[in-house]
Amino acid sequence: MTHKTVALVAHDHKKPELIQWSKTNIHKLRQYKLVATGTTGGLLQEALGLPITRYRSGPLGGDQQIGALIAEGKLDVLVFFWDPLDPAPHDPDVKALLRLCSVWNIPVACNKASADLMFNVVDIDAPDYQRDIPDYGK
Repeated sequence: MTHKTVALVAHDHKKPELIQWSKTNIHKLRQYKLVATGTTGGLLQEALGLPITRYRSGPLGGDQQIGALIAEGKLDVLVFFWDPLDPAPHDPDVKALLRLCSVWNIPVACNKASADLMFNVVDIDAPDYQRDIPDYGK
């Protein structure tokens, strides 16, 4: 069975919220291949005890590395708790990451409410769930 890949990312002020959400949903998260940006990934690995592939910190290119996974068809879901009230110096990278999710029809949860719905309403591993992948070659 192929495991879906879920990226977990959070801005500084949202890291505690993502960690708490992840602890609550560890029974679901453990069935996926998890990737994260550097600092968030380290905190989650410590809190959850699950293997997490860590990329660079967001401002150092981690958001772009996650974006590359999307462009290569290697990411299935993005959970990105971003802080709309605290602009980050790498906002263009964040915007590019979210844009790629729209381009490639990747489900994105930007807060606890959307993450709860995404992981409790739809089983992304269910045989009847099939994400439409746009064909831009036409």
